[in-house]
Amino acid sequence: MRLKNYLLNHAYALVYSLGQISRTPLSSIMTVMVIGITLALPTVLYVALKNAQQVATGLDNVAQMSLFLKKDLRAQNVTDLADRLRRHPHIATLDVITPDQGLEEFRHSSGLGDALSALDHNPLPFVLVIKPAAAHNDPATVERLHAELQKLPETDFVQLDMQWLQRLYAVLSIVQRGVLILAGLLGLAVLLIVGNTIRLGIHSNRDEITITKLMGATNAFVRRPFLYTGTWYGVLGGLLAWLFVSVALRLLAEPVQQLSTLYGSHFELNGLDIASALLLLLFATLLGLSGSWLAVGRYLRAVEPR
Repeated sequence: MRLKNYLLNHAYALVYSLGQISRTPLSSIMTVMVIGITLALPTVLYVALKNAQQVATGLDNVAQMSLFLKKDLRAQNVTDLADRLRRHPHIATLDVITPDQGLEEFRHSSGLGDALSALDHNPLPFVLVIKPAAAHNDPATVERLHAELQKLPETDFVQLDMQWLQRLYAVLSIVQRGVLILAGLLGLAVLLIVGNTIRLGIHSNRDEITITKLMGATNAFVRRPFLYTGTWYGVLGGLLAWLFVSVALRLLAEPVQQLSTLYGSHFELNGLDIASALLLLLFATLLGLSGSWLAVGRYLRAVEPR
């Protein structure tokens, strides 16, 4: 029986708080709109960051390595080494460039054909051109692969250009931290918005609260509708933010696809997945509940019957 009454009280507070919101439609819509826009901004930046990370992960020819082998290796040894490295989980493709192929390529690219013809032997070694797998092209993994290849007994040296890749991931790391900071600041703004809205609600219902307390209502009973009101604001603001983000991504999808086509890519803009959308809704709900809890705890104590 006690549990039933407890659930009925919560159900009453839930419906009552929604009715309170509907009684002031203009101010309630404005509050929900502000919360939705505030939450939509970091969410859009988060989605943009995820897409940028996807582009960085899917780039071809990232951190291409040139593995220069020792001069005394025979062709069969090079073939065995290449077959062994092709089975490496962090290597996507491996091409073997023979000394003759390397010399011919250098002849065409350098314009020193006559001078090279005067050589009595080919000074170039076998070269293995390696491209790391797309799922393992972050700087740390590529560096480990570079160190591993450098330790091979057949290796003379490994040439690797990592500077641009490190810069790319450093920029993405800065953007990621900036999104987190912005989300924290805007989350604090939502707390203040909900808290101020609940404070105004407490002041406008001051007489009703006083009479309810005179009739023996506990602070928990009086507090409950305001907590549900803040929760409603959080839920509605989160749903509106989800809608804003979905519409914005839908409007950007076609131009982004056209741009990727011009660069010969098949990239498509990805939106919020179900897990991220539910996390946004949960975050908005917790912000609404927390903002109302702080406001009720501070201002409800000032409303006492005398």
